[in-house]
Amino acid sequence: MNTEETTLDKIRTRPRFKMFTHLTKEEYAENLKKYLAEHGDEFSGNVNKEVATISVKTVYDNYWKPRLALRIEIEDDQTAIRGVFGPSSAVWTFFMFLYFFFSILWMTFFTMYYVEKQINSHEFPWAIHASFVMLFCILLTYVAARFGQHKGKEEMLKLRRFAEESTLQFEKKN
Repeated sequence: MNTEETTLDKIRTRPRFKMFTHLTKEEYAENLKKYLAEHGDEFSGNVNKEVATISVKTVYDNYWKPRLALRIEIEDDQTAIRGVFGPSSAVWTFFMFLYFFFSILWMTFFTMYYVEKQINSHEFPWAIHASFVMLFCILLTYVAARFGQHKGKEEMLKLRRFAEESTLQFEKKN
């Protein structure tokens, strides 16, 4: 696994990695539990032989609190570990819902405005203003997401260090 931070790492909102290990699912889960117990003052989480969710212990809990989700799978008779950094799936889904909802409303209002202009009707004079409000809502959602990412940047770096220290030593060299 290459651990250099690239431009692509900075762009992605939910960075991912995949690696193979020589350990079984159970052995990897036990090693992860040991590592988590040794660093229990800094990290908390839940580990079983299928999935693990790790987060950084903090005194505050904001909406975009990053987590490391590890999925342990068997792939081609090898143990594969897939990791995803990001907020909880509920927060991620909520933000995607907001983007989808405001985008659909923007398209609807803009279409109403466009059709009104094409048929020379004056039934929806508010449609263009509503479409601009939806663009503002999309922008506001984006700003809220970026603000949350900024607040969680230090925790993301700690989770990256956790992933490197707890997982990288078990990577299977090809």
